[in-house]
Amino acid sequence: MSNVINFTSIEEARSNIDRIDCQIVTLLDERGSFVKQAAQFKKTTDDVKAPQRVEQVIAKVTALSQELGANTSVTEQVYRAMISSFINAELTEYAALNTGETKHY
Repeated sequence: MSNVINFTSIEEARSNIDRIDCQIVTLLDERGSFVKQAAQFKKTTDDVKAPQRVEQVIAKVTALSQELGANTSVTEQVYRAMISSFINAELTEYAALNTGETKHY
């Protein structure tokens, strides 16, 4: 279901990549705020790491990627890196919540 556009110049391609990057960063910020809030509901650092949940998310997004005709390998790699980074941020938030400090990431 990709929206293929036939560009006539590298500038057009880059402009559209920049537009999508803006959307991705906006969505990452939104996802990050949800991750930060989720930390308050976790009882242990193992709950934060939640490997079974990670695999559920990976399975869901790779299936979606395949359904859309996207590159499933890229989707999986991007999501694994993103989730790993968010887990690290959530561990920081979890630690702050459990020591009374406020940390921002």
